[in-house]
Amino acid sequence: MSVITVAARKRIALVAHDGKKPELLQWATAHRDQLAQHELLGTGTTGKIIEEALDIPVRRYLSGPIGGDQQIGALIAECAVDVLIFFWDPLSAQPHDPDVKALLRLAVVWNIPVANNRMTADHLFSSPLMGQSYERTVPVVASASVWPRA
Repeated sequence: MSVITVAARKRIALVAHDGKKPELLQWATAHRDQLAQHELLGTGTTGKIIEEALDIPVRRYLSGPIGGDQQIGALIAECAVDVLIFFWDPLSAQPHDPDVKALLRLAVVWNIPVANNRMTADHLFSSPLMGQSYERTVPVVASASVWPRA
């Protein structure tokens, strides 16, 4: 394992299945000021909804079912995501379920915090570590040059 420093200004990926988008939007609205202090990324529709409602820039990727989950996963593997907020719907079948599982697996492998529901997201955002730099372990890779920032 290697150790990298996560900056105080986090790169936060926001993802939500269709049935959970209203819940994520409510949560994001309640945490707007705190989210504005960080860099936000999101899958297609989720990113657009958050950006428009909160008037905060969100770097958007494809919709989850057409590759957005995989794009976020690739960013996690490049150490370009520090936190994953993914309100997923365990009670609805998802056509891209393998992508969802892969995204969650990558978050665990690359040692980033994940919130899958409002209560976990609230606890994560109430942590003093959200506003501080933090040392985290990551898998050893052939070249540290894949990491966009320390």
